[in-house]
Amino acid sequence: DDVTYLNCAYMAPQLKAVTAAGVEAVGRKTLPWTITAADFFAPVEEIRGLVAALIGGDADGVALAPSAAYGITLAAENLPVGTGQRIVVLAEQFPSNVYPWTDLAARTGAEVVTVARPSDGDWTPAVLAAIDERTAVAALPHCHWTDGSKVDLGRVSAAVRQVGAALVVDASQSLGAVPFDVAEIRPDFLIAVAYKWLLGPYSLAYLWAAPDRRSGRPLEFGWSARAGSEDFARLVDYRDDYRPGARRYDVGETSDFVLLPMAAAALRQILDWGVERIAAATGALTSQITADAEALGLQAAPERLRGPHLLGVRLPSGAAAEVADRLRAAQVHVSVRGDSIRISPHLYNDLDDVGKLRDVLASAG
Repeated sequence: DDVTYLNCAYMAPQLKAVTAAGVEAVGRKTLPWTITAADFFAPVEEIRGLVAALIGGDADGVALAPSAAYGITLAAENLPVGTGQRIVVLAEQFPSNVYPWTDLAARTGAEVVTVARPSDGDWTPAVLAAIDERTAVAALPHCHWTDGSKVDLGRVSAAVRQVGAALVVDASQSLGAVPFDVAEIRPDFLIAVAYKWLLGPYSLAYLWAAPDRRSGRPLEFGWSARAGSEDFARLVDYRDDYRPGARRYDVGETSDFVLLPMAAAALRQILDWGVERIAAATGALTSQITADAEALGLQAAPERLRGPHLLGVRLPSGAAAEVADRLRAAQVHVSVRGDSIRISPHLYNDLDDVGKLRDVLASAG
């Protein structure tokens, strides 16, 4: 109760159920004779189904990765990009969704076009203005990792389709906290890490590939992605064909006997709560934080331009680090991103936590 953790965008605390699942899983690994061939596949398939339910997609489209960078690199390797074409990203986008594209551009003669941060905080018109017949890929977040400012992916998707380009979405800072429907947005690839808003363990991420993007080239050529791999006795009967859907994109050793039970516990809880309810609850807190910040003469993005779960409060130049130190000393935990403090509550927070944040900000002048 003496800790106010407003930093889910950095790393979510583990749910008690997730920790319990991990402890049990570690114990089971001490008894390897109890782990059967079916245990290499059934937990993975459960994860696929849970992720599919979360995004309104199908389990065949889900692959497991170790990180967002892995999933975005896979997308970059499977999208046609040629000399003179453009890849659209946002200014100050998270590096994992930039480096694969700069590398691809360097190899193909394409150009990475960086959309400047708009003065009014509304990314969508700026992104739409950057998309034209030269665009091959729009590689975007659902909301910006520094301050929660959002992109209207529905409008962007329509513009991308009109020029025959592809849409790659990094939803690491939104999936699980903001509703997302792949049938509505129609991304070519969607990637999100497990350890933030999906409340799961580190070193795990989820990828969803559109139906016409599931026959591409994987980054790895592991055994479990091949058709018939469930029959361990015949693994040396090598096969060229893959298991159906996006399973070919799975990272090696997908059936992690510790991480997957933890991830499943987290996903089940999110689905039980409902993403819409999570968004409403966190939105009530960030609305109050916005009002408090404005009363103190500080700047925060308007609610209509950001996600309900994440906001940045801009401080005078050079003040953010000092204010963050004061917050930390008071056991109020946030992140510093540039001249802003990034605040990201979840269901373990309440208005008392918001009050503690306000009091420290007020005392900092």
